[in-house]
Amino acid sequence: MKLASLKHGRDGRLVVVSNDLTRCTDAARIAPTLQAALDDWERAEPHLRELAQSLEAGAAPVERFHERDCASPLPRSFQWADGSAYVNHVELVRKARGAEMPASFWTDPLMYQGGSDAFLGPRDPIAMPTEDWGVDMEAEVAVITGDVPMGVTPEEARGFIRLVMLVNDVSLRGLIPAELAKGFGFFQSKPSSAFSPCAVTPDALGEAWDGAKLHLPLLVRLNGEEFGRANAGIDMTFDFGQLIAHAAKSRPLGAGAIIGSGTVSNKLDGGPGKPVAQGGAGYSCIAEIRMIETIETGAPKTPFMRFGDRVEIEMLDAAGHSIFGRIDQKLIRYER
Repeated sequence: MKLASLKHGRDGRLVVVSNDLTRCTDAARIAPTLQAALDDWERAEPHLRELAQSLEAGAAPVERFHERDCASPLPRSFQWADGSAYVNHVELVRKARGAEMPASFWTDPLMYQGGSDAFLGPRDPIAMPTEDWGVDMEAEVAVITGDVPMGVTPEEARGFIRLVMLVNDVSLRGLIPAELAKGFGFFQSKPSSAFSPCAVTPDALGEAWDGAKLHLPLLVRLNGEEFGRANAGIDMTFDFGQLIAHAAKSRPLGAGAIIGSGTVSNKLDGGPGKPVAQGGAGYSCIAEIRMIETIETGAPKTPFMRFGDRVEIEMLDAAGHSIFGRIDQKLIRYER
């Protein structure tokens, strides 16, 4: 089952989307918003599934589904916590800013609490007042949970995953070092994130979903050129069960909590990775290729995003069809 929120008010209008992403049907009689459905999931889910079956059978009222009309599945959320499950990525970006990586990062995941009051839609531009802040995309997978009790085990946590989606976790690389040097975490360096047009139930992912990881390439294009195709199921040191359990160690999580995987990152032949053009899996953010360039030549040459640059993030199924729809954003100059 695939769900989306069409732009409407603050929290969107919930629709059920056809498997091929061409049609949708209004779900207001079941739940007006995705958050409302998640708050009452045991009642709402069976009715939403019935509606999805009716849509596929041509027995439900139909609207044409346009990804450009979508807000993020949850236009705002009570909780957005982003992990860093791909330790290869952590190691590279820390090297890029001259920071060593403690050995504990391989056994205890990093996680930060992001701003969740104003997510961008999947086709909304990234608006920044200057390029000098080092605007970077970070392509990730994320899950939406139900109510998670405090102290769950990683195995138990898997059962609280309700939906899966993609995310562009925008980072301002130029602001990160000074902010983290204060010892109190990200804030200004992590502006609004954008999520894929659709969030899908884990069963809709078939064999690609193993209960805690999504084993498919995450496709990233920058200005129309293939930039990354790292497999989200490879080199994921901490799976979503572990990430949810980490977030819920000392607090419960409310229905609609979003947990991110961190930037998807693959190694290659034991090394840090290669560009797609060189036969590698490429990168899900610009910071990684800049670090590779620094290792190889002594200095980075790939710039961070400039005004007018376009990033696309998508995942295809085994038949080559888009699963979640496409995040497609341009960097524009912010004008108040």
